[in-house]
Amino acid sequence: MATVLKAQSKAANAVESKSGKRKEKRKRDDNEDEDVVMADDTKTIVHATSNAQGDEGSQKRKRNKQRVLLLCSRGVTYRMRHLMNDLEALLPHVKKDSKLDSKNNLGLLPELAELNNCNNTLYFEARRHEDLYMWAAKTPNGPSIKMHVQNIHTMDELKMTGNCLKGSRGIVSFDKAFDETQWGRMVKEVFTQIFGVPPLARRSKPFIDHILTFSLLDNKIWFRNFQVMEKDPEQPNGPVQMSLVEIGPRFVLTPIKIFEGAFNGATIFSNPEFVLPAAARMEVRRSKGEKYRIRKGVESERSSRRELRRRPEDELAVSKVFS
Repeated sequence: MATVLKAQSKAANAVESKSGKRKEKRKRDDNEDEDVVMADDTKTIVHATSNAQGDEGSQKRKRNKQRVLLLCSRGVTYRMRHLMNDLEALLPHVKKDSKLDSKNNLGLLPELAELNNCNNTLYFEARRHEDLYMWAAKTPNGPSIKMHVQNIHTMDELKMTGNCLKGSRGIVSFDKAFDETQWGRMVKEVFTQIFGVPPLARRSKPFIDHILTFSLLDNKIWFRNFQVMEKDPEQPNGPVQMSLVEIGPRFVLTPIKIFEGAFNGATIFSNPEFVLPAAARMEVRRSKGEKYRIRKGVESERSSRRELRRRPEDELAVSKVFS
């Protein structure tokens, strides 16, 4: 009897083990099927998201990647250097470089701009330690504008009451007269790309609190920088009143020539009314020399008339009789 019971128990255990193995096999097969289905779903989701991102990227606007290289030549004065520092503080997308040794090889500037990953160049050229010229160029293909800088007043010199956040973006405003001439439209486009700070520029802040204005008068470009005031300082709790307060710097630009390339190429525009500062100073000295010659001529005529009016000495004069 005991042997029969043992045999029956062994048979039951064998049947249970076989059924358990079958169940485990079924579970593994089901899990594999679920993994395959999930993998297919993830592939379709990834493909759909990539297509959606591609469509969004095609619809997005092109990024504004304007970078400006700022440098000067040898021989600049302290006033010119302070003007460059003011422009560097106003434009956060500017990269400042060391002084350029040679004034004759301006063809090196596009290569320097390419090395610094810049597509615009502001080059200040000093002549005779008193004349300052500014080159504004699009590198490496141009165009480039040569201008004479006059009436320079820096921020430290003016001491205006206006103030703005360092690194903030400014609104670039142009006079309506720029659209009336062809060279004015070209200058406006170049200045827009140089002085307009991109939204994602390095060291820029997401604020707009000042305005850079360019006015055209007497064929000269007048630059001013104003702070945008939303409230009256005397009544901080009063209603909103927009006003402008000047910050600085100030300077006046006289366009001389516009070239087709970057610091070279054919001349597109030439200002016939421009007179070199050295020639103007020479004319002033010549006018002063002419005044001196006229004065000396009058003195010589006066002395000659005195000689003609002098009477001859009398023979009966006291000095001859009692000599």
